[in-house]
Amino acid sequence: MQVNNVVKTASRKKTGGLRTSSSEKIFHVINYAFFILLGLSTIFPFINLIAKSLSGEAAVVSGMVSLYPIDFQVGTYKYVASNSLFLNAFLVSVTVTLVGSVLALIMTTLAAYPLSKPRLRGRKIFILLYLFTMLFSGGLIPTYLLMHKLHLIDKLPVLFLPFMINVYNMLIIKSYFESLPDSLEESAKIDGASNIRILLRIILPLSLPVLATIGLFYAVTFWNDYFTSLIYINSANLKPLQLYLKELFVTSTDVFLRTNVDASLNVSPQSIQAASIILATLPIIVVYPFLQKYFVKGVLVGSVKG
Repeated sequence: MQVNNVVKTASRKKTGGLRTSSSEKIFHVINYAFFILLGLSTIFPFINLIAKSLSGEAAVVSGMVSLYPIDFQVGTYKYVASNSLFLNAFLVSVTVTLVGSVLALIMTTLAAYPLSKPRLRGRKIFILLYLFTMLFSGGLIPTYLLMHKLHLIDKLPVLFLPFMINVYNMLIIKSYFESLPDSLEESAKIDGASNIRILLRIILPLSLPVLATIGLFYAVTFWNDYFTSLIYINSANLKPLQLYLKELFVTSTDVFLRTNVDASLNVSPQSIQAASIILATLPIIVVYPFLQKYFVKGVLVGSVKG
């Protein structure tokens, strides 16, 4: 009898422990079902937009389109891709996202590196000042007056210059720098390397995961921002893509869209709106897979300390 118990115990240890109880199985089933339904609920609107953008005018207007196209056509994308307003807004968004993300990543890194060193005099005071800006801001009107004094109103730099350092992102990079071994810098200093050379040749190459993650954060923020342009931009040729989409839904009527679309394309205003949204999301969808391998690692490692 004792031998049988020993054999059972050994087999349980070999298989990873006790068998799953019926209540645990029920919990796992409910858990999986919940997350599957949650995932489907998030992807359903996107699939519906794709179906509408590829469906004929009559099917969309009558509300027959749900998950698959009806009366398949690609005239919607031909119209959107040839629309000068859309192309100009797309170019503005790409410019703001690229320039803003690169400059913001540089400024954030230059702020995070010295703050990660305990030997920096007044380090705690500087960190408190940064944290204060996370809790309190000057408000919309004072910020607008500041932009006006700096002659940035209705200028492209106003869409990215005020957002060069995000304190939360800076703290993540700072924590990542603090997790790196001090011996790396000490050995480099013994060889005569300066602080700038240490940052460029040693710290940054080892920090690619967190830099890619924060770069993605900045890119998504700049790409999706429309409120800044709504406040500061007046010229039509400087409006980014998100503001164009907002005006397409809010201010553009069906009559306006119909009078500007060739009737032979067999598209509806709803199809044009759907196609514009799909094309607006493509850049982030295309870029994200290349940064995904850094994403989780960068966030987790960067949030361990600090």
